[in-house]
Amino acid sequence: MTRSTIESATRTAEGSGALDWIWRRQLHRYPDTIPRYGYLLVTVLATIVLYYELYVQGAVVTKIVTDFGFTFTQFVWISVLGNLVGAFGSLAAGLADRWGRANLVVAGLFVTGVIVFAGLPNSSGGPAWIVLFSVLSVTEGIMLVATPALIRDFSPQLGRASAMGFWTMGPVLGSLIVTAVSSRTLDSHPDWRYQFHICGAIGLVVAVIALFGLRELTPRLRDQLMVSLRDRQLIEARAAGIDPEKALHGGVRQFLKLEVVGSAFAISMFLLFYYIAAGLFVVYFVTAFGYTEARANALANWYWGADALILITVGMLSDRLRVRKPFMVIGAIVSFCATAVFATLATRPDTGYYTLAAVMTIGAAGSACAYCAWMAAYTETVEARNPAATATGLAIFGWTVRMIITASLAAFTLVVTAPSTLVDHGPRVGAIAATYPQQIATLSALSPEVRAGLSATPPSEAVFGEAVEELITAKLATDPLSAAARLQQLATQPVPPSDLAYLSAHSADVVKAQKDNPKQWQSWWWVCCLAQLLFIPFIFVMRGRWSPSKARQDAERHEAMVLAGLAELNRVGSARNAHSSYDTSSLFSITASTPIADGGDRR
Repeated sequence: MTRSTIESATRTAEGSGALDWIWRRQLHRYPDTIPRYGYLLVTVLATIVLYYELYVQGAVVTKIVTDFGFTFTQFVWISVLGNLVGAFGSLAAGLADRWGRANLVVAGLFVTGVIVFAGLPNSSGGPAWIVLFSVLSVTEGIMLVATPALIRDFSPQLGRASAMGFWTMGPVLGSLIVTAVSSRTLDSHPDWRYQFHICGAIGLVVAVIALFGLRELTPRLRDQLMVSLRDRQLIEARAAGIDPEKALHGGVRQFLKLEVVGSAFAISMFLLFYYIAAGLFVVYFVTAFGYTEARANALANWYWGADALILITVGMLSDRLRVRKPFMVIGAIVSFCATAVFATLATRPDTGYYTLAAVMTIGAAGSACAYCAWMAAYTETVEARNPAATATGLAIFGWTVRMIITASLAAFTLVVTAPSTLVDHGPRVGAIAATYPQQIATLSALSPEVRAGLSATPPSEAVFGEAVEELITAKLATDPLSAAARLQQLATQPVPPSDLAYLSAHSADVVKAQKDNPKQWQSWWWVCCLAQLLFIPFIFVMRGRWSPSKARQDAERHEAMVLAGLAELNRVGSARNAHSSYDTSSLFSITASTPIADGGDRR
């Protein structure tokens, strides 16, 4: 009876239209275990497909650049623009505390699905691509806030790391799907649009699943801090006494603290390596190690697969031990060491495939360990200030991470310039060299004056003799007869003038870029190493214990408090049933004054 009374007191008026359920997705009671897991699953699925849609271009970037006439640098700057507008999408998504989360996710899935399936593959040119990619990025920025907010709402603190481990699998599994699908289909379907059609179709299917299967808690329920599932009845009792608008008072200002802003900045810097891995791993392995796109994507599978596995493992272990900070420190150190080794390998093109895979796997494990624990600790740090404004706190994280990506990609184009030359001009220079290897070798051995003389019809005997001598000197011919055969080949099978002009304009730049490319990538990987070290000091300002035994004592005290609160709730309910004139406000005042969890530092 108490539960039904609370439910009727907290329920808002609902429409009666046949399609009203599409917009009114709020749950007025905390869901049981199976439905709760279902909502978490749909949220994670939505996150995975979103990042699949965002990262799919990374698998075929060299093909897109060629097809649309972009330079590689221009393409990177498109990503810079996308992340910039996405940052403000994340900031705007802080309104999810007022508007709700589920509708943002469902609408976002339909928008991104249509863009990837039909919009980007059918772009009329570069400007259309830029506009559509910007819309995709804004939507991603919004969902970067809405999806973890839903995960937080449906996961008590004692299971938060496991839940966040599943959520952080979104970008990881999104990247893994990109590389897994492309590595298996690029050879048989070389058109880059095929990758987008597969991705967009999957996105639209997941959008339909979310339309029917995703719900969210009412503001009165989600505005409270939930430590364990035992808190459920107390939270439902307190819900009727909460004014959502009043609970949101303070806005962004309440989170402008070092423990929130500083830690968001630190994790954003820590993820510098991840940003480049997600978007440019293929370019790195193609230009630095000579891999095909399919083989580069296959190598990236090792990184993303290990990342996904460790996210879940660490999440469960962190919840079992009830601490986050030790996992962040261990993960940061492991990731730093692996990234340092990875950086040294950049200038060793003979490094074996499985050596690279092993180093990448270790680095992914460290990164996943740190990030999973950080996500749990960050949401708990935000909750300690105001659980009603969780989306606002997550919006700060979303804005910060997108701004850091914007700045890092812009810096990348200045530090790592060689890939642009290799992507823009390397393929055609290489194709010309492969088609006319002997002719190009012959022309390279001749002086400019002799080459000019040979273009005359017919060339003079003196010029012909000088050409023969130069070829013998360059050791391309052993005698005048073999030299003459090479010169005859130039006349009968000439390199087309347009190809000669292209080689003249770009071959020297390509040769220089091939030399500079490994060192430039290596410099960037060292920057990523330093950024990972920067993350460690900010771990100390976040909420949470270092010691598992002290964390367990906190949980035991909370459990005793919850039992006392439930006993008081039952006493008030019995008194209310015995006296029909009993003032129901006393029920809400008592339960509202019962603390759910210690909001202190709990270090």
